[in-house]
Amino acid sequence: MIDVLRAAGHGVTPLPTHGPGTAGQIAKDSVKSGADLILALGGDGTLNEVLAGVIHSDVPLALIPAGTANVFAREVGLGTKPLKAAARLHELVPRRVSAGLLRCEPGPRERYFLLMAGAGLDAHIVYHLNLPLKFRMGQIAYWLGAFKQLARQLDEFEVQAGGESYRCTFALASRVRNYAGYLEIAQSTSLLEDDFEFVLFEGRSTLRFYSKYLGAVVTGRTSKTKGIRILRCAKACFAGPPGSRVYVQVDGECAGRLPASVEIVPAAVTVLIPPDYPRFS
Repeated sequence: MIDVLRAAGHGVTPLPTHGPGTAGQIAKDSVKSGADLILALGGDGTLNEVLAGVIHSDVPLALIPAGTANVFAREVGLGTKPLKAAARLHELVPRRVSAGLLRCEPGPRERYFLLMAGAGLDAHIVYHLNLPLKFRMGQIAYWLGAFKQLARQLDEFEVQAGGESYRCTFALASRVRNYAGYLEIAQSTSLLEDDFEFVLFEGRSTLRFYSKYLGAVVTGRTSKTKGIRILRCAKACFAGPPGSRVYVQVDGECAGRLPASVEIVPAAVTVLIPPDYPRFS
């Protein structure tokens, strides 16, 4: 990887992380030291950590995909092959984009995110994910975790957005169409826009999710399916019933639990992406 970048004329200083949660500080220190580009090698979780170190700076952020789902890389059309992505670094262009900001329990806790935040079902799966299995089997671990929820009644919570209140069991605030690498839940959003596409799913039955809603997502019928509501706005608040433990995830990583809020932070970070993004198929 380093050889590919240097052969293309890039000066590279490799800085390995020292465990989860360390990439952000490394990126922040590199910005202070005068780096002109922060290049993250990893998946969406690594990208999220590095984002915290470059947010509100003028130093651009780029990604070499090496994760499980690689949502960001797939979304912008970079591909999922690390060496090919590294060889294309010179083609990428800087774009100033907005970021999401999550505030949640236990708190006060704030966390920036680039791609999406989810509350309810998907965050519950992420929270209970078998990490050793994920390292061995990748995305299969998420599916196994999802099907373990089949007998569970989902926790309802309230979403306040756009001046209205809604009840649901899974809420997605997305800045990208790609979800989990190969699905599209949000269908008309882009990193270049300054709001979220919220997709809200009603119903406490997990069987309903897998028999009805998953089919709607796969066939692109979310906007036409009863029980699924789609909104566009720049902020929302989430509140669960007293005593409940409804979890929240950002960019595929567990981030806390309700109550929580998300909002758009305009022009928060510069990312390097292919010049033809967004590409709507």
